[in-house]
Amino acid sequence: MARLDDMPAAKTARKPDSAPASYEEALTELEQIVQAMEAGQLGLDDTLSAYKRGNLLLQFCRSKLQAVEQQMQVLDGEQLKPLGVETLEEDDRV
Repeated sequence: MARLDDMPAAKTARKPDSAPASYEEALTELEQIVQAMEAGQLGLDDTLSAYKRGNLLLQFCRSKLQAVEQQMQVLDGEQLKPLGVETLEEDDRV
């Protein structure tokens, strides 16, 4: 059975509670944790550690997405518009 420390993402993290450098890094590590947990590759203690780390990564990703959404609302004048073909066509005409 693999250990959490053997996972590539775990090797890149300095501490289990450290924040990732970017959204993309967090998402990649989260996907690796989910795959390992779903495959049953981790022991009980490592599963708990992976769950805690995954929860931290999930909170980080949600926070980043919320910040980007708020920035987009400011750019769009507080009205978030759905991105679709019509929106793209309108932008091309301006």
